[in-house]
Amino acid sequence: MITVISLGGSIVAPEGVDELFLTDFLALIRAVFAEDEKRRFILVVGGGGPARSWQRAYRKICGGGDDKNADWIGIMATRLNAQLIKAVMGEWCLQDVVIDPSQAGAFTGRILVAAGWKPGFSSDYDAVLLAERFQAEQVINLSNIEQVYTDDPKKNPDAKPIDRISWVDFRAMVGDEWIPGKNVPFDPVASRHAEKTGIQVICAAGRDLENLKRILKGESFLGTTIG
Repeated sequence: MITVISLGGSIVAPEGVDELFLTDFLALIRAVFAEDEKRRFILVVGGGGPARSWQRAYRKICGGGDDKNADWIGIMATRLNAQLIKAVMGEWCLQDVVIDPSQAGAFTGRILVAAGWKPGFSSDYDAVLLAERFQAEQVINLSNIEQVYTDDPKKNPDAKPIDRISWVDFRAMVGDEWIPGKNVPFDPVASRHAEKTGIQVICAAGRDLENLKRILKGESFLGTTIG
């Protein structure tokens, strides 16, 4: 069984590397493998704080800059984070970090790590493409939010958490346009392709590893199911 996880950069490296989270995440993977020898993971890693910091610097220095250059800066941050995850996973990850999901070959080993590909979308889109490529029906999107809300809860106290939402309604919320550094629960470009291919996405809090265990076991969990 292949499980695709879009591992938000805000979880791996909110500013610097979150060593405690990665230690605990590694322990969870080890426990899952001990219980299920057939389980395999595709981990697609985002850029996090470093991507946003470097993008801000670029835009400030250049008086705004352009989206393509900002995207490339973010992509390079995802590749640094992904290389760290590959190294942490050791002998479970036998292949190089995937940077072009359209050219991904056979999946050997127990873990495949991927990073950003090219401008125009986030690493969420890479996760959906890899789920499609390896016939996974679902992507688990781990970020710094527990659920999708009807509005930004930081700005609107009346915003309500959503347990389940269709792709049509979700895409009406996030739109179709990708802007580098855009803060949405799931990339609009990835959402469009997930709807087209019938892939379900679960959005959940990345640091709540007990909740992630429940998701992996098919038990009741806190999060938002899209699709």
